Amino acid sequence: MTDLFRKAPTSNQINIEAPQLGERHQLNYKQWVDILAREAKVVAEQRPQHLTILLGDSLSLWFPSELLPEERTWLNQGISGETSTGLLKRLNLFDRTQPETIFIMIGINDLIRGVESSKILDNHRQIIAYLKRKHPKSQIVVQSILPHGGEEATWEGKEKLLAIPNNWIRELNQQLQTIAIQEGIKYLDLHPLFVNKQGNIRLDLSTDGLHLSKDGYLVWRSALQLYSGLELNSIPAMRSLPTSGEG
Repeated sequence: MTDLFRKAPTSNQINIEAPQLGERHQLNYKQWVDILAREAKVVAEQRPQHLTILLGDSLSLWFPSELLPEERTWLNQGISGETSTGLLKRLNLFDRTQPETIFIMIGINDLIRGVESSKILDNHRQIIAYLKRKHPKSQIVVQSILPHGGEEATWEGKEKLLAIPNNWIRELNQQLQTIAIQEGIKYLDLHPLFVNKQGNIRLDLSTDGLHLSKDGYLVWRSALQLYSGLELNSIPAMRSLPTSGEG
């Protein structure tokens, strides 16, 4: 089993050979895609129960396996630095899998690279359309884009974050929510759980103003557990999860 393929404790063991974590930091994009394709192939062949797929960038990629909600089999298809355009182009990697649920979080790297909101939204529409066509029985859940740390960020690309006002992210999330409603899929609003009174990401939930700390992943885990516990079907796309205390 690799870092990217995670399973619930009750699932059968699935073994996939892949580079160790340290080696993965040196992989180029094509190598990442090749690894994810191999992992998806194994999952398609073994067809584990309650398969749940994470789609996204480094935030999804580095979700600690021990913190992912139990009683599900997780296939992590995140790639560090991923954009909505890149994700759209590789959705075919897991065509043969039969996921129960697909969680999507993508867009922050688009904004960092200066991609227009209209392009990000159009890519989301295309991603959703593709997933609905290839996985008609799956629950598709778009997750909100998280805020960044603003002036308090320590990420090496801080100046790029400062060029993205967090109110832009809030507005983009509102549009993503509208798309989810229009497409008849689910929307998971994580943003209120991570934002402080200044509109930035809570520093206790982030390592550098962009990526998440263990506490940040615990908050995300709790949101996924609550969402799953309500069994998705009963939740309208407009619904937001209860907010935690602001930091």
